[in-house]
Amino acid sequence: MFRYYATIAAHHLRRNKALGVLMVLVIGLGIGASMTMITVFHVLSGDPLPDRSAQLFVPQIDPRPLDHGRPSAPSTDGNFTWPDAMNLLHAARADRQAAMTGGAVPVRPVQGDGLPFYETGRYTTADFFAMFGAPFLSGTGWTAQDDERHARVVVLNRTLSRKLFGEAPAVGRTVRLKDSDFRVVGVLDDWQPQPQFYAQIDKRSFGRSDQFFLPLQTALDLKLDFVGSLSCWGNGGDARTSDQCTWLQFWVELDSAAKADAYREFLSGYWREQQAHGRLLRKADPHLYGLMAWLIRQHVIPDDLRLQLSLSMGFLLVCMLNVMGLLLATFLRRGGEISVRRALGARRRDIFLQLGVESSVIGLAGGLLGLLVALLGLWSVRQRPDGYAQLAHMDAGMLLATFALAVLAGVLAGLLPAWRACRIAPALQLKTQ
Repeated sequence: MFRYYATIAAHHLRRNKALGVLMVLVIGLGIGASMTMITVFHVLSGDPLPDRSAQLFVPQIDPRPLDHGRPSAPSTDGNFTWPDAMNLLHAARADRQAAMTGGAVPVRPVQGDGLPFYETGRYTTADFFAMFGAPFLSGTGWTAQDDERHARVVVLNRTLSRKLFGEAPAVGRTVRLKDSDFRVVGVLDDWQPQPQFYAQIDKRSFGRSDQFFLPLQTALDLKLDFVGSLSCWGNGGDARTSDQCTWLQFWVELDSAAKADAYREFLSGYWREQQAHGRLLRKADPHLYGLMAWLIRQHVIPDDLRLQLSLSMGFLLVCMLNVMGLLLATFLRRGGEISVRRALGARRRDIFLQLGVESSVIGLAGGLLGLLVALLGLWSVRQRPDGYAQLAHMDAGMLLATFALAVLAGVLAGLLPAWRACRIAPALQLKTQ
């Protein structure tokens, strides 16, 4: 039956080519514009670590004095002071924990007379790699003992390893970062989580990847260049080690809800303990955000993209309303044909189903056009300088969603016209034939 109705739909579209092409074009443009933005939104809102995100948390305490900002307004960046980060790190109340910040250093080529070049990386602590499941191509990360000894060791991402050593093994080799030599202990297999969730969230969180990782304390000792915000108040002396400057990110791994609750209690106890020493004077109100909740809180998806998504969906709605008007005119014009079918025994639901299939065929044809428009739209997005632009690719799920949305749009646009056509009184139409 559906095949028969689809044949009838194709026949009517051939009879009214101009109107059929117009409806397909309108639906196609609406689908293409909306699927472009839906695909971008889908890419940016994905889980960067699907197998681990439920176990990763960002603790947050507010070390600011009462006169710094509104007393009731919590800090939003989640950054830690050096003393607080080290206290939580050494307390080791989580399964794993790591303090970190970004860095940028000149890298000196190992061979030849090449000029130094800058690379961005991460200064962190030993649990970082196991906690985030960073895949090693060769070697391993460093140990907690290396952190304590301020060891000059480094883990390279595969891209930087190839740039320095080609395809030769890098583990055990020496890399010169700024003015210091570091021993390579591991090479990651092009690890590039998107967004770069563990770093401070900003407009550069997409598209970039850390090319080296080295111990946080070693970077502090060598006064390597740091990347990221440094928020200070008062006069704390050495800004990096002061308890009056926030600049470190801190993550913990907790593999059960019970451990998460226990860690919240630990944070509350730590806050009250610090208040007894004259610190953390705000009301004790620690937070523990899961990875996905943290990305939402940090507005990892730019507000302009949300606006563009809303506008594209509004455009699709306008297109559907236009197609609805065209279908209504088309179906009502075929009142005589519909009345003859009713007189020969066709039920209203048969007529409704036939017209619904015709609307779906129009939607499906519009989906094919919309797919081409969406691919063109995603190509244009990839030409933008934004960090997320290169991630704008349509996967299999979005491909299926394009056709599903197209058929849905066609069916919804055809509901009212089909219902209205089914209400035509056959006797009145036959009398005028």
